[in-house]
Amino acid sequence: MLSLRPRRDSTPATTKWHNKFEENLEQWPHLKELVQCYTTDWVKDDNKYGHYESVGPPAFQNQIYEGPDTDIETEMHLAGARRTKADDTTDDDLPSTSGRQFTDVASDSAHSNNPKHFGQSPLPAYEPAFDWENERSLICGQRVPETPLSQYGNCKIFVLCWSSYKPDCFFLVFINGCFLNFSQWLEDLSESSVTIISSGTSCCFKVSDFLFSFSLCPFLPHLEPFYGTICLYNRERREKLSEDFYFRHTPTETQNISFEPRGIFYLDAPSSSVCLLIQLEKHATEEGGVTSAVYSRKEPVHLSEKEKQKLQVWSQIMPYRESFAWAMVSLFDNSIGAVSGGSASPSSPLAPSISGSSHDGVFEPSAKVTLDGKLGYSSRSSVVVEISNLTEDSFQDPKRKIHKPVKGVLRLEIEKHQNDHVDLENLSESGSVTNDSIDDRINDSTYGKLPSNGLDGRQGSSSKWNSFDTKEISGNGSNSHGNPVTGPDDFQAFDFRTTTRNGPFLQLFHCLYVYPMTVSLSRKRNLFIRVELREDDNDIRGQPLDAMYPREPGASLQKWAHTQVTVGARVACYHDEIKLSLPATWTPTHHLLFTFFHVDLQTKLEAPKPVVIGYASLPLSTLAQLRSEISLPIMKELVPHYLQDMGRERLDFLEDGKNVFRLRLRLCSSLYPINERIRDFFLEYDRHTLRTSAPWGSELLEAINSLKNVDSIALLQFLHPILNMLLHLIGNGGETLQVAAFRAMVNIVTRVQQESVDDAERNHFLVNYVDYAFDDFGGRQPPVYPGLSTVWGSLARSKAKGYRVGPVYDDVLAMAWFFLELIVKSMALEKMRLFYHYLPLGEDIPPMQLKEGVFRCIMQLYDCLLTEVHERCKKGLGLAKRLNSSLAFFCYDLLSIIEPRQVFELVSLYLDKFSGVCQSVLHDCKLTFLQIICDHDLFVEMPGRDPSDRNYLSSVLIQELFLTWDHDDLSLRAKANFTFELIVRSRKHAARVLVVLLCKHEFDARYQKPEDKLYIAQLYFPLIGQILDEMPVFYNLNAVEKREVLVAILQIVRNLDDASLVKAWKQSIARTRLFFKLMEECLVLFEHRKPADGMLMGSSSRSPVGDGPASPKYSDRLSPAINNYLSEASRQEVRPQGTPENGYPWQRVNSQLSSPSQPYSLREALLHAQSSRIGASAQALRESLHPILRQKLELWEENLSASVSLQVLEITEKFTVMAASHSIATDYGKFDCVTAIFMSFFSRNQSLTFWKSLLPVFNSVFNLHGATLMSRENDRFLKQVTFHLLRLAVFRNDNIRKRAVNGLQILMRSSFYYFMQTARLRAMLIITLSELMSDVQVTQMKADGTLEESGEARRLRKSLEEVADAAKSPSLLRECELPESALLEIPEKMTENRWSWSDVKYLSDSLLLALDASLEHALLGSMMTMDRYAAAESFYKLAMAFAPVPDLHIMWLLHLCDAHQEMQSWAESAQCAVAVAGIVMQALVARNDGVWSKDHITALRKICPMVSSEISSEAAAAEVEGYGASKLTVDSAVKYLQLANNLFSQAELFHFCANILELVIPVYKSRRAYGQLSKCHTMLTNIYESILEQESSPIPFTDATYYRVGFYGDRFGKLDRKEYVYREPRDVRLGDIMEKLSHIYESRMDGNHTLHIIPDSRQVKADELQPGVCYLQITAVDPVMEDEDLGSRRERIFSLSTGSVRARVFDRFLFDTPFTKNGKTQGGLEDQWKRRTVLQTEGSFPALVNRLVVTKSESLEFSPVENAIGMIETRTAALRNELEEPRSSEGDQLPRLQSLQRILQGSVAVQVNSGVLSVCTAFLSGEPATRLRSQELQQLIAALLEFMAVCKRAIRVHCRLIGEEDQEFHTQLVNGFQSLTAELSHYIPAILSEL
Repeated sequence: MLSLRPRRDSTPATTKWHNKFEENLEQWPHLKELVQCYTTDWVKDDNKYGHYESVGPPAFQNQIYEGPDTDIETEMHLAGARRTKADDTTDDDLPSTSGRQFTDVASDSAHSNNPKHFGQSPLPAYEPAFDWENERSLICGQRVPETPLSQYGNCKIFVLCWSSYKPDCFFLVFINGCFLNFSQWLEDLSESSVTIISSGTSCCFKVSDFLFSFSLCPFLPHLEPFYGTICLYNRERREKLSEDFYFRHTPTETQNISFEPRGIFYLDAPSSSVCLLIQLEKHATEEGGVTSAVYSRKEPVHLSEKEKQKLQVWSQIMPYRESFAWAMVSLFDNSIGAVSGGSASPSSPLAPSISGSSHDGVFEPSAKVTLDGKLGYSSRSSVVVEISNLTEDSFQDPKRKIHKPVKGVLRLEIEKHQNDHVDLENLSESGSVTNDSIDDRINDSTYGKLPSNGLDGRQGSSSKWNSFDTKEISGNGSNSHGNPVTGPDDFQAFDFRTTTRNGPFLQLFHCLYVYPMTVSLSRKRNLFIRVELREDDNDIRGQPLDAMYPREPGASLQKWAHTQVTVGARVACYHDEIKLSLPATWTPTHHLLFTFFHVDLQTKLEAPKPVVIGYASLPLSTLAQLRSEISLPIMKELVPHYLQDMGRERLDFLEDGKNVFRLRLRLCSSLYPINERIRDFFLEYDRHTLRTSAPWGSELLEAINSLKNVDSIALLQFLHPILNMLLHLIGNGGETLQVAAFRAMVNIVTRVQQESVDDAERNHFLVNYVDYAFDDFGGRQPPVYPGLSTVWGSLARSKAKGYRVGPVYDDVLAMAWFFLELIVKSMALEKMRLFYHYLPLGEDIPPMQLKEGVFRCIMQLYDCLLTEVHERCKKGLGLAKRLNSSLAFFCYDLLSIIEPRQVFELVSLYLDKFSGVCQSVLHDCKLTFLQIICDHDLFVEMPGRDPSDRNYLSSVLIQELFLTWDHDDLSLRAKANFTFELIVRSRKHAARVLVVLLCKHEFDARYQKPEDKLYIAQLYFPLIGQILDEMPVFYNLNAVEKREVLVAILQIVRNLDDASLVKAWKQSIARTRLFFKLMEECLVLFEHRKPADGMLMGSSSRSPVGDGPASPKYSDRLSPAINNYLSEASRQEVRPQGTPENGYPWQRVNSQLSSPSQPYSLREALLHAQSSRIGASAQALRESLHPILRQKLELWEENLSASVSLQVLEITEKFTVMAASHSIATDYGKFDCVTAIFMSFFSRNQSLTFWKSLLPVFNSVFNLHGATLMSRENDRFLKQVTFHLLRLAVFRNDNIRKRAVNGLQILMRSSFYYFMQTARLRAMLIITLSELMSDVQVTQMKADGTLEESGEARRLRKSLEEVADAAKSPSLLRECELPESALLEIPEKMTENRWSWSDVKYLSDSLLLALDASLEHALLGSMMTMDRYAAAESFYKLAMAFAPVPDLHIMWLLHLCDAHQEMQSWAESAQCAVAVAGIVMQALVARNDGVWSKDHITALRKICPMVSSEISSEAAAAEVEGYGASKLTVDSAVKYLQLANNLFSQAELFHFCANILELVIPVYKSRRAYGQLSKCHTMLTNIYESILEQESSPIPFTDATYYRVGFYGDRFGKLDRKEYVYREPRDVRLGDIMEKLSHIYESRMDGNHTLHIIPDSRQVKADELQPGVCYLQITAVDPVMEDEDLGSRRERIFSLSTGSVRARVFDRFLFDTPFTKNGKTQGGLEDQWKRRTVLQTEGSFPALVNRLVVTKSESLEFSPVENAIGMIETRTAALRNELEEPRSSEGDQLPRLQSLQRILQGSVAVQVNSGVLSVCTAFLSGEPATRLRSQELQQLIAALLEFMAVCKRAIRVHCRLIGEEDQEFHTQLVNGFQSLTAELSHYIPAILSEL
């Protein structure tokens, strides 16, 4: 929409030209054009640079990413509670283990405010600080809006004057201001002008408190009025820079202040030579008297009363003034003296050397300290300059009489203001023009004393700077931008640099400044000069024109002006400035007339009277030569026609006609060009327009052609009117004129572009012309665009046809943007003028339909330009890209003006030209073209090319984006890396275009309704289809590009309706699967991973996606969005008090963080990273960031990751609901789309918000699709889910842990309904628990160095207990936002409720058992190597706990087997191998898959009782991916049986080997493996021979020794008060095991406990033991045979009874303990009782472990006589056994001699063994015999008799067996027997008859 912009007129109202002389401008068309050019309002197209109103992005919340050991949520709640208690606590004070600031606690609700969506949209999270302006600026050839040019520079100074009276004798001038250091200020200003467009500033001066006294008039009783001027002055060039601002001070009796107009000065570039020149004037005659120095040489005392009266009267009639003092104030450089008193005036005739010796001021700034102790340098403070000792210059006196300096002080207050010419409407939000935006701080160094300038003169003046915190000057307070409100009476000093500045005139000014300099006469005069402007010289008494500007504000133009009076001087010097308004055109008779007056004091009249002494004239036509300094003669009298040569002959001149009057002129005009060629062009233009020239216009052609030779400054100054006139000729002239004007115009704009100071692609003067100044002649003539299009088109067609068109054609291409924008604006103006008055208010103007001929012409021109782009792109010329952008902006602009379908014709033409696979450069051009057009405000609302189509532009865009991503020619890659880089850049460009466009829609305030969002999503939806059709294209993108595409896809799908999604998922199973592949990519690429996340990362082998990248960040470079986000975040931060001096708004965290290695700003951080070569990885770059920047970065990443995950979850839920009704195409058998997504969800690090949202979806999915998800096809999915649920059950955060518990319950519910039992789920849970144990830290170190159960293990135990807790379940479900009946709901197609808490409890207990076993194993830690018994038990417990899973059961049994082999416990390791074989055989028998039957299992149990007799389906239930069938084969069973056979052989338990081989043989028989059978039978032969050898050995074979060990003491832990039976190798004696166990358990004792071994086997009363001591009781025990009579009183000498061939399997053991009943430890045989203790163990030896716990203990007691009888019977039995044992071969018929000799020697040799004799002595003599019962006595005698009889028989056999060498031994045996018989006969007389 075009809008009128009032022209910001910076021309001073006092200078602005008005047609005061009422001239008729119609007869001067060029003048009329000039006036209209400078005075009409600007017309701006508001749509040109786009219009965008955005909604604010959603605020980020702290997303909580928990680890197993963190509970950030609770920390944050506690911190929030603390914050409410202590309001004064800042955010930075809150402690946190995670290192984050608790700025916002994430909402407990998992869902956002929008009920339709789970979380916030991913796109705003990806682009949190989307800056439309910034994104547009990155487009190649992007147009930047220019602010309307100001006629002046960047700074302006306001000078405000008022008067007041104080009785002090001081002269004070206040100048309000806010900057101490002007050079610093300008430096800041020049910096800010880069970012803030034309943000000029200003300063305001107030002149006040004007008090004065001076020593030259000590007798003066009152203060007199004073006057002064201030102007800008360049002291180096000795040049005035502005006109004078007049102020006055009129002291009155009262102290009221009379305000006068403000004055405004404009400052340009900073320069130390620019200063303020202040001139002070006073009346030539003072009130109440006159000085002797004025009009006469008389001293005041010599003046008569009459003379004094004359002077007073005259002073009231004509108050002429004279100057008496000067001061200079430097504005820009403090190092040079800020103030100079009395330097030369601008018109001073003196040489620089003389004026340089003036008195200089000393510059001494100081800063005032405010009450709060801070330096007062805010933007509201002032700078005060005090200038003392204002001097009256010595050169004023022709006699060089030295005057005393003027005593006085001048105070100036300076205040800076923004330039009010800034077009504030065009400023970007980020660059708002405020005083605060310019850094107004100064360095401390500026407070020191600075030297005065180096001029060599007396330092008679000094100055001080003081800082005052003052209010702003009046008229400034209400203006938010710091612009003073310029009043109608304000004086704006015209800046003379305007006329020399390299830029177009924008305002209408037309005036002349006259500076009389000197008049040199031969005698002294009191001279002043009157100046007037006359129209002709006919009537010398005629009135002059009213052309003189008055010095008093508000007065109208006057007829004449006067200079100061120069007193008594031959060479009169003047310092006046006389300003006059000029007529628009002047004739040769227009002239200036100067009248010279002498004030004569010697006249006899009442008062001194001015006397005319001469005249001088100056025709205005001399201005054409622009001579700045002119000398004129003085005429004595005026005569008519004194200008003409004829009249001059009659004139008489003073001083012999010498040029005695010197003056300077300064013409300031935007109407009158100094350049002759421009004047010629204007003249010929007038003649052509008024039709006064010849019709062919050859002179005009010459004038047009000569414009190319015009000086560049003059050309620029009159740029706008010249362009307007040329366009007028192009629109209205004939063809020849059109072409000439067009060529001249091309030449001019090209020169302007090339010769202007800025190097921008679009010169800002030309941009301003098109955007503001060009109004197509205000509708006064036909629009210019048809003519411009025609003449340009014909030139282009000529070039296309091969004609020579000269260099102008290349120029017109380079400047195409300018002409295209002119055409567009001309169309827009026509459209507005056509419709403006006919439309109702508020209704949009309809698009304009271009006429067919004009449109065809534009199409042809467009086609020619496209060809140029195409051709020049191939040559790689930069011009091609600029031209391409210009054409794009042409279409962009036309979319707002003409019928869109006509624009689509141009777009279609473009795409046809660039169709197909083209060069990368062309492709990039095409992308830029589309990017520019699609940035149009109405892009969303654009129609299709046909009425039935949708948005034409969006469909074209989607097609081209996809083509760009698909643009990967491998041959190109091989040919040139450069080409490939271009392709990569194009891809990145395309992805960025998509994201930026979607962001623009998302944040557009117009499109916030759901139906609008849906429409936009449907526009872009075809892109997803294209990607799914060509997935390799997507996979070829790099990570950054993929992220951009994926975030766009998520945004599109988020806003789509369900019907569109169903349509997308309906097409085919493969497409649906690919769609979810994209969703998985989202989760992978946007995962938020912390370096220390451990198992959270999904980095273990269970992760379905793999380990992922090592760096947890999004890319090797920061995301495109992050820079904007961080800068935006920093901008939004409130700058705290005491912001660091570097100005960055981050609060300091602590003093260490201010190091240069960690800068505060991201920009600095990145520069620092590049310079120090950090940034090889994203991690290194991140660590180099300032902590607060890092925190911002993490906040951004967390929110982005969370929003992406929630969006994918939302899409997944929609999919599962739609799949339930079978309305979409997917694999319903496996449902792999959903299972893959869920596995990806669980294996990634997710936010707390996500976990809260996940559970309801999880429950819903298993409700709808439980049967499919629990099927065997989905084993892998189920295993993953169970693993991750158990993993989450370990978390410290209760919200996550409880949801994991509910998730496990949901799985159990599904198991009940779809498996009918939980065996399979139990196997799966045990498998995953086993895997989890390798990740979870189940133990932790205590302070004393020992291990204890960790928090993770405790939490897992708690979770597993809660799974089976029926009472807690409803509240748990409620907390997790599930219905309380969730577990009891009956799925569809089911009838009964199958939930069983008892089964759940059993399953929970199984898992707890496995957990405890794992924990116990871990707690052993370093004890494993020392305490082999505990290690073996630990492996055994693990094997039992994981028994439901055969693979794990086997694994731990094999670990146990290895441990036993290390200990050389061969029998135990063999048992492990048998157990493994038994597991395999059971599984094979259960599935009828082997050669064995239940009988074989029973046979195996006899060897290893642990093998279960039940054939269950456990193994089948445990058939999970990676577990089961592969290991459970016949071959594996045979392998383990053979291992057991080898190990039993090493243990010499050959009878077991035989049984094992009996199980192997059927396998070989079934396979007819005769070779193996032969080996087996050979082995059997060897085994049986080994058994025979064992039995025939003279020393009976023992395979092991057994010991009972009792533990008493709390340091034993679980072993305390328990008894174990240990099985040790047969060579281990009691001392050995004591030493071994002492060594093991002594290491467990601490300083408060000692270890003690109980030496005997008596019963231990644990409660009576000494505290602080740990006791071990170790006793050797004997195994008990199955058929043994434990009640027999015989002594058990096990070694005497060799066992037959039977299994050596023992589960009972005994040991005998002697004791007496009289309390003595030991007594004689008659007192010695015996206690026999029998122990029952848990299981039998050989077992899977080395020790078994004692489960039952019984004891029997034997009296002394029974002991004696038992002892004798035992020896008798041993002898008889030796005599009667059968022999297997003939050679063995006789008993073995050695064995017999050993037993006999111990029985009958009295001196060796007096056992039998001692029994007789103890029981058959004396008092003990009387205590025996008769039965006992008879039994004892019978036993003795039998013993002696067997001995007799054995001696006889011995006699037969011995040879000669044993005769002597036999004789000893016979003698011993006889002696024993004789001794026994004393007690048993009958023995003699028996033997």
